[in-house]
Amino acid sequence: MGWAEAAEVLQRAVADEAVPGAVLVAGIGDGPVEAGEPRQILACGRTGQPGPQGLMAPDTVFDLASLTKVVATLPAVLRLADQGALSLDDPVCRHLPAFRGEGKDEVTIRRLLAHSSGLPAHRELDRLPGGPRDRIAAVLAEPLVAAPGSTVCYSDLGFILLGEIVSAVAGVPLEQAVAELVLDPLGMTSTRYRPPADWRPRVAATEAPPGGDPKVGVVHDENAEALGGVAGHAGLFSTAADVARYLTSCWLAEESLVLSRAMRAEAVRCQTEGMDGRRGLGWTLRGDRWDHMSVAWPQTGAGHTGFTGTSVAVDPVSGLWAVLLTNAVHLGRGRSGIIALRRQVHDALALGTL
Repeated sequence: MGWAEAAEVLQRAVADEAVPGAVLVAGIGDGPVEAGEPRQILACGRTGQPGPQGLMAPDTVFDLASLTKVVATLPAVLRLADQGALSLDDPVCRHLPAFRGEGKDEVTIRRLLAHSSGLPAHRELDRLPGGPRDRIAAVLAEPLVAAPGSTVCYSDLGFILLGEIVSAVAGVPLEQAVAELVLDPLGMTSTRYRPPADWRPRVAATEAPPGGDPKVGVVHDENAEALGGVAGHAGLFSTAADVARYLTSCWLAEESLVLSRAMRAEAVRCQTEGMDGRRGLGWTLRGDRWDHMSVAWPQTGAGHTGFTGTSVAVDPVSGLWAVLLTNAVHLGRGRSGIIALRRQVHDALALGTL
């Protein structure tokens, strides 16, 4: 594998201040994570914190941002489906009765996962009065902007609803459900919502709000923060090693403790044929407008990104996978070179294997 080339690309990006710092781990198949730690892991640059804790390390904790969708919410939904507690083709209103309005009877769990529900991409929930339950009520009341199953629109709102479905079906708060369904079975001890205070020294800093200090251990996403730090679309914190454990033990292992083979295969099958995007269940597929996996990455690959500067990519056919965690947003929105960096790293890794 082109590990040396990928490492050189990443170190150059840090030196050029394209990102403050990063942790990279990659491999082929389900073997490179042993006893919770990858055999090859690169940490370089700075976390944005002052003093000795300002250096990136293999155990640096990152705000995963939208990787929450595929590391927490997606596997929780799929595991509940494997258990028979819900069906992917259930209408959302079966589990969330307040989700009512024109066309909403046609919105299914599958369509939420594939971003083809007809919901809009985003609303500024943090600007609404009240508390988290008032904001969830606003999401439930949000009208559709397209007919379900007609178009692809990457929607945070859809995954907020999926988080609510997980909680409703599991009968416990989302944070507890994700831990019980996903994190605990996979041994992901460095992954959780709302990281405790003793994690703070090893958390990478994200963006500073106007007039404030950079966020450290507080979710960057304003809507997730307005929902109490726990949501289906964002809010999870983790290390590169834990995310690698998730990819290898959940998506590449011969037998997964979390998901059936059939459910894993369905998740990486295109659910949006004939629409203006290529989405699996949760996953971005090759050729989608948000595909970050580079020209060289296998065409059977699936991946996802997070706004803070995080990304994962996995190919269930070749077994190639990569976890690239950065705190690019620490530099400010739109100021980093994270988009180009992701493709350069994936090119280096993929070209070294093909």
